[in-house]
Amino acid sequence: MRLLLSFDIEEFDTPNEYGKSLSLEEQLIPSIEGTKRILSLLKEKQVKATFFCTVTFAQHAPDVIDQIVNDGHEVASHGISHSSFKIADLAASKAALETITNKPVYGFRMARMMEVDPQEIAIAGYRYDSSLNPTFLPGRYNNYHEPRTIFRIGDLWQLPASVTPRWRIPLFWLALHNLPVPVYLYLLMKTIHHDKYAIIYFHPWEFVDLHDKQFGLPFYIRRHSGESFIVRLAAVIDKAKKQKCTFSTLSEYIDLKLSQELEKVLPRI
Repeated sequence: MRLLLSFDIEEFDTPNEYGKSLSLEEQLIPSIEGTKRILSLLKEKQVKATFFCTVTFAQHAPDVIDQIVNDGHEVASHGISHSSFKIADLAASKAALETITNKPVYGFRMARMMEVDPQEIAIAGYRYDSSLNPTFLPGRYNNYHEPRTIFRIGDLWQLPASVTPRWRIPLFWLALHNLPVPVYLYLLMKTIHHDKYAIIYFHPWEFVDLHDKQFGLPFYIRRHSGESFIVRLAAVIDKAKKQKCTFSTLSEYIDLKLSQELEKVLPRI
């Protein structure tokens, strides 16, 4: 069983959706601070994760990116900017992040988990896409009938965010903010036992206090932000460890799936 932690490290432009206007510097401050807190927790717990990073963030936080790489985590692409996108950004962001990290970039996740053509992602040279949230949320996602576990479109692996098997309750960031921790852990572990893995995702700015009026965020986003959210994620990691879950990056999980497929087709000696 595996728990695949992922983080979308980006400009904190969420307040713009609620009528606020933050400068780029104001957007970067909470994201940089939040990423540092995430890295500290992961190092304390000795677990690895995947960081989907915008080029804008990486260019303004090189020391943070260096720490992600040096700590053994995976850097994947989250586009050039979190607030705009064009198809050319797929290849451009991959190339830029590979230059910044001096590491190959295998994965992509679209900002806000919006739909993007898998063929274009494959053409840009990615190994996998993790842009699908296979649930229904009014005004955001209408993917209730999409596959909810790992699958392939041609050579491109699709790694949807995890939802519960029966009702497709999303296990993403908002769920950990708003569900009681025992309920969230119950749903997460039921999903892991059913699917043998789970992919959950968060943002760095959730790990700073979001109650500041300048952000103008609704209660369901700012609830349990900051230190409280660090405690909640720590509880998730501790529970998964007690259940004997392995932690790995998304690329490592694909390697595991390929190895399992190879074992099935190779004759026994």
